[in-house]
Amino acid sequence: MLLSVNTFVSLDGVMQGPGAPDEDRSGGFDRGGWLVPHASAHTNNVVESWFREADAFLFGRTSFGLLGGYWPNVTEPDNVIATKLNGLPKYVVSSTLTDEEAGWSPTTALRGDPVDEVRRLKELPGKELQVHGSWKLVQTLHQAGLVDVYRLLQYPVVVGTGKRLFPGGSTPATFDAVAESSCVLPGGVVSLTLTPASLGAISAGAYTVAEGRSATVLH
Repeated sequence: MLLSVNTFVSLDGVMQGPGAPDEDRSGGFDRGGWLVPHASAHTNNVVESWFREADAFLFGRTSFGLLGGYWPNVTEPDNVIATKLNGLPKYVVSSTLTDEEAGWSPTTALRGDPVDEVRRLKELPGKELQVHGSWKLVQTLHQAGLVDVYRLLQYPVVVGTGKRLFPGGSTPATFDAVAESSCVLPGGVVSLTLTPASLGAISAGAYTVAEGRSATVLH
């Protein structure tokens, strides 16, 4: 399976608490719910297209609890997101998750080294192993070079504080945009699909003047 990270971000890269004021107040975060005023049928269509590619889900402990407290209550049969989340295998990186807490069936707790566990899962048959939210886990997967696809909905909001998709100290990387699934939606939300091009270093260059003409030089 491909490993995809699917998430919502603000203009300043914040992914914390997009859906409600009390969704994630860790670290004293008090600006939750910033996505909701910009949600639309267009953004919902994009998110549904993400979920249609899923054959399994991978979560950190916190995001599993948040999603597991909401989506099992959505029982309408034509809801693509609920159908996928409630029916497909779910894997949670946690050494403390009890069997009772893992009651959002089918769920398996991954108690070993996350990088080794995820490498093993990627060898299973299927289209995609999808990560939604799971900020801390995403950092680990990025550092290890395990992410095959990033799908982002970037909203025209500067949150100003909170957990960022790529916080300070992240491993340098470059990406290629997948043109057919990257666009600006009505209302200014940007849908981006990115595939990693390099990890660990970024190329650099400079603008210079050569024979009276502005030119670029790559180093």
